[in-house]
Amino acid sequence: MNDFRSRVEAERAYLLRYASLQLRDRHAAEDAVQETLLAALAGEAGFGGRSNLRTWLTGILKHKIIDAIRRTGSETAREVTVGSAEEFDALFDERGHWLEMPSAWTNPDASLEQSQFFRALEECLAGLPAKTAQAFMMREHLGLETGEICKELEVTATHCWVLLYRARMALRLCLETNWFGK
Repeated sequence: MNDFRSRVEAERAYLLRYASLQLRDRHAAEDAVQETLLAALAGEAGFGGRSNLRTWLTGILKHKIIDAIRRTGSETAREVTVGSAEEFDALFDERGHWLEMPSAWTNPDASLEQSQFFRALEECLAGLPAKTAQAFMMREHLGLETGEICKELEVTATHCWVLLYRARMALRLCLETNWFGK
């Protein structure tokens, strides 16, 4: 049991970074991680080593994050802008096509496996406005449907789609500059 417990505890920093990205509240993230660690220790028999420990813990944490979002309503105070709408609009012509095609990403699958990529992604996500980052994380990492995202963020479906579009465009620009462009 001590070996399992120490392996679970060793993932704490990773889980806290993951929760902090979504919840944007250190205390709420800490609570979600604590609940995850307790659930993991209580459910050790359910783990059985059939998957990677980090993957299993992240799956538990995703549910704890969704529960936290539902409890709090997910409103945060910190918003940082990555760029203006004019900067993003300048990338496209009047028909919405790229003025200059973005540089080719050589092998995205290999890049995703690198921890440096995830750090760059975390930094890019941290630079998004809070609600935009939350919408993206809810959709892409937690797998929530648009209706549930709208309910939690208190936005219309159209506004949700705009948030997701802006998140994807900002992340693409940020990652091209800070990861793929290096």
